[in-house]
Amino acid sequence: MRTFLAVLALLVATTTAHADTKTKVKWFGHAAFEIDLPSGKTILIDPWITNPSNPTGKDDVKTVKADLILVTHGHFDHVGDASDIAKRTKAKLFATFDLGNAIVGTMGYPKEQFGFDTAGNAGGTIDVLGGEVTITFVPAVHSSAIGADPNKAGYGGTAGGFVIAVKGGPTIYHTGDTDLFGDMALIGSHFKIDLMLACIGDHFTMGPDRAAEAVKLVKAKAVVPMHFGTFPVLTGTADAFGKALKKQAPATKLEVMKIGDTISL
Repeated sequence: MRTFLAVLALLVATTTAHADTKTKVKWFGHAAFEIDLPSGKTILIDPWITNPSNPTGKDDVKTVKADLILVTHGHFDHVGDASDIAKRTKAKLFATFDLGNAIVGTMGYPKEQFGFDTAGNAGGTIDVLGGEVTITFVPAVHSSAIGADPNKAGYGGTAGGFVIAVKGGPTIYHTGDTDLFGDMALIGSHFKIDLMLACIGDHFTMGPDRAAEAVKLVKAKAVVPMHFGTFPVLTGTADAFGKALKKQAPATKLEVMKIGDTISL
């Protein structure tokens, strides 16, 4: 009996340890994602947690964890709740040099939580969170004015995306807001992308057809559509994207997430 219990305890411990090695990705709607790392640390990307598609946003923004906050560009729907979350969690800001300084200078992000250890520009790669994660700045075709009032918007650097490589784990590409561009093929040749978080909404970014072609260039193993349906003008749909994906990149797995869903990698 003791032997059986010992074996059972070992199996439970092994299973738990295996579960702890998973990287988890949660969607808050629009372009806002949470990445929970095996170490227990948390990355937020474009944290507009209180976006109108998220029914629990007002509660989520008060409880969400963060050790690092990534912002792709300066528009309000991507900077989102970054400053409020940072003041509570002490999370460092990860952004291009110009954008980060603009967020600190105009959006109230604590200045001591942004510096050269988390500031870069397209092509740069930085090790963060004790070396558990390596993040590369990649381009995006978009604008980046900053400020909640579009009539008073200021300079916000250039728009971009991020390739997030977890040590011993998955590599995730968040496109930010962008159109399809040919150099996405270079992202696919330089990195083995396990999960692509791709904007599909159209009007302000690429729509479903062009997004599917982007996935083809990147050669992503799996893709989650984002940045659609939040406003009426974002007319792209997951169904249309799925149909286009079957033609352009049939080997890529489509992961359609609902707001609040989590997937494990």
